[in-house]
Parts: sequence; structure tokens; C-alpha cells
Amino acid sequence: MQIFVNGDSVELKEGATLIDLLEHLSLREAKVAIELNQSIIPRSQHAQQALAEQDQVEIVHAIGGG
Repeated sequence: MQIFVNGDSVELKEGATLIDLLEHLSLREAKVAIELNQSIIPRSQHAQQALAEQDQVEIVHAIGGG
């Protein structure tokens, strides 16, 4: 299925979850905030939140520095 992540098209298998997406993007261990179709999804729900064709996902992650 095709979804959009930060405006870019991404292909995932049917039934993929937000965790699957993070793994696909090599962000599984990153501290990120995810918005799915304009709703913030809590980290505790990433494993259960299924994605659907044409979903719009925005991912933001903090980059530390000093």
C-alpha cells in the first residue's frame, strides 16, 4: 500500500502498523512524535495503530546537541 510520510510516498505491506513504518525508516529506536491524518498518536499505541492506503503521516524527531 502507498502512504505519505512527511510528504514523500512510501510503500508498505498491507496491514502495516506505525512500528512497521518506523522499522522501515530505520527509526524504531528513535524518540519520535507521530501525527497520523492530523491526529497525534501516543507512543504506547504505535504497535497497534494500523495504517491504511493513502494515510498521511508526519514524523518529527529531536536531534540533541550541545
